[in-house]
Amino acid sequence: MPTPRVKIPAQAAKGEVFEVKTTIDHDMESGQRKDSAGKPIPRKIINKFVCTYNGKEVFKSDWAAAISANPYLSFFLTATESGPIELKWHDDDGQVYSASHAITVA
Repeated sequence: MPTPRVKIPAQAAKGEVFEVKTTIDHDMESGQRKDSAGKPIPRKIINKFVCTYNGKEVFKSDWAAAISANPYLSFFLTATESGPIELKWHDDDGQVYSASHAITVA
């Protein structure tokens, strides 16, 4: 099972810009390789990433077949209010891997 890892500060000052760093342990399979019996290995990649802050979508990216295994992503958000930051990675087979971190804004 892919394992997400996330680094988000626990607290920030109102209006402060902070960095969100993420990676997910995922082998990715392009769908172009074959197994030992010569059958194609089905494509299995993370194709979308979505971040919400207090339930509002604040960052989204669509990924394609060229995305690396164990993809790393970092982006910046502005601290507006205390609340949860939810991160979701969507896989080709419909699975969604998620992580959640709370931030306190003072």
